[in-house]
Amino acid sequence: MMPAALPAQPILRLRQVTRSQPALRDLSFDVAAGEMLTLMGPAGAGQSAILRLIAGYDRPDSGEILLADRPILRTPPQRRGIGVVFADQPILPQVTLAANIAATLRAAGLGRGEVVAPAAQALELLGLAGQEDRRAAQLSPIDQARLALARAIAGTPSLVLLDEPFAGLDRASRSALQGELRALQRKLGVAMIHVTHDETEALLLSDRIGVLAKGGLRQIGTPAELYDSPQDAFVARFLGENNLLRGRIEDIVDDLARIRLECGPVVEARLADALPGQSCLVAIRPERVAVASVPAEEMGDGALPATLIETLFLGDHLRLRLQVGQPGRKPAEMLVKRPAGVPVGSLKPGQASVAWQPYQAWAFAPVPGL
Repeated sequence: MMPAALPAQPILRLRQVTRSQPALRDLSFDVAAGEMLTLMGPAGAGQSAILRLIAGYDRPDSGEILLADRPILRTPPQRRGIGVVFADQPILPQVTLAANIAATLRAAGLGRGEVVAPAAQALELLGLAGQEDRRAAQLSPIDQARLALARAIAGTPSLVLLDEPFAGLDRASRSALQGELRALQRKLGVAMIHVTHDETEALLLSDRIGVLAKGGLRQIGTPAELYDSPQDAFVARFLGENNLLRGRIEDIVDDLARIRLECGPVVEARLADALPGQSCLVAIRPERVAVASVPAEEMGDGALPATLIETLFLGDHLRLRLQVGQPGRKPAEMLVKRPAGVPVGSLKPGQASVAWQPYQAWAFAPVPGL
């Protein structure tokens, strides 16, 4: 959830922003002061293109972008007061750390004597104090990433744009920098828009996440909102793993849909964007599926007979692959997750049963490709 102390007044507003190449369609959203917003989507969905429009490197065909309530489309990039970490703006390897940051500040209009103090402050915030005179090429990959962040926050920008800032780093370095970035963002209170393809990173860092597809915004909300209440099957599949079972909605009882799965059984789920009498996808998170090595009638109401195919150990959790379905029907495959170290009883390949709470499952309209 976003911190309660965040002001309601947005620092950035996009209003009906459209661009033909790359395609962006009628984008409208706000970013609050002090907020970390992450944009996610498949390759080519438009995340990086949005950052380039905000930074001023490209112009939209139509629409409006306001920073602190001021239109900025006619403002040159270096005068917008926006810090950036973009892949096409690498650090300068043959100059010093101080000179890397000074070059960015001078481009923003600061005089030669005005860049020393903010450059030193930025390096200190990123743990690089005392290395001002080292050449950037002498730094380790993780410190080069820290330098790029230092360059972005120097001069107290009102907004920072981060396009895959940890790309190319190993897992340990990436994890370390994720924690440092979140602490830094909270300390500075600066709004950041962050693009990543790493869903764990998005869930860890973000106050809100926006999921894009084909240049349009499918859903924007807190990590919990997108994870627990996705608006459609695309978001449900894109952010975190989901079992997607094909079926048809037979009727609606209270606020639950009754769905006949293609593999045979009838299940219940909350109705999202699917329509009664039509095909749907039933989505249920793997960690919310109960599994037992007893017949379905002994497991309780709503339990389905299943066949356990295999159990995989992945360090921090177990992944159980199962098939469900009635005889004579093509079975559907399901994935169940259990934390490592949590007993799974006498489960072994063969007969089992699965069950879940209907209110933790969703009935979505089918999406092409899923």
